[in-house]
Amino acid sequence: MQVLGLCRFSYPAIGGFQTEHETIEERVRFLYEKERLDERFRAFEAITLPSLKAQSDPDFTLIVVIGTDMPGARREQLEALLKGLPQTLLRVMPPGRHRSIMGQIINEARQGDDRACIQFRMDDDDGVACDFIAKTRAVAQDTAALLARHRLTAIDFTRGHIAQPTARGIVAEPTARQYWVPSLSVVARPRETLTVMNFNHVKLWQFMPTITLKDPDMYVRGISNWNDSGVRSSAQAALLDEPGEALFRTRYGICADRVREIYRGVP
Repeated sequence: MQVLGLCRFSYPAIGGFQTEHETIEERVRFLYEKERLDERFRAFEAITLPSLKAQSDPDFTLIVVIGTDMPGARREQLEALLKGLPQTLLRVMPPGRHRSIMGQIINEARQGDDRACIQFRMDDDDGVACDFIAKTRAVAQDTAALLARHRLTAIDFTRGHIAQPTARGIVAEPTARQYWVPSLSVVARPRETLTVMNFNHVKLWQFMPTITLKDPDMYVRGISNWNDSGVRSSAQAALLDEPGEALFRTRYGICADRVREIYRGVP
């Protein structure tokens, strides 16, 4: 069974953002603003990449989508980071309608019509548990009869953390949410052209059967001053202590010392 992940890295989509812009030119300027890009690169290196490098099941592909107008030096910076994760596939696309172009990219990456496909999406500051791919694949295998009866089926892990990387370490809190990126997958039957990107993730249950699991510590939802989603931490968020840092290291592959190094000097 093929496993495909999708990550937009400051791709100037038409739609797909809660922050609105009058023109695509305004969106491009916003996305490529230096301070914003600096933060996206820090989070991607500190949170997203380590969690994917640590996967116990390495048989997956992560498609990273960028725009054709990304500054050359920034594209080189991203390409250098992606060399450390051989499962990545970089796609460079002109601005386009968010759902349609992302669905096109996923379908072009599917390998053969005779295989079902697990599809997940993540932001460039999100992370997943080290066994996310393995557990998702195992759930799909255990529910093969259900999956075979439906064009699409969702697999949703509901427990994880909201986290903000800082120069002091990781400020985090546990959370439990349904149908929340990134630990949400859609399994598409062979030859199915609808994808995880055809649906608003919080409304998946309206269109397909869903399998909900309460396994702990399955995702990290990253937050920063540049979040488009509006997700914020609560008063319960706190700087991780030594046991908390050990948990993030063993469950997510995220090293607090490396976070402090990446964010050194960042206010």
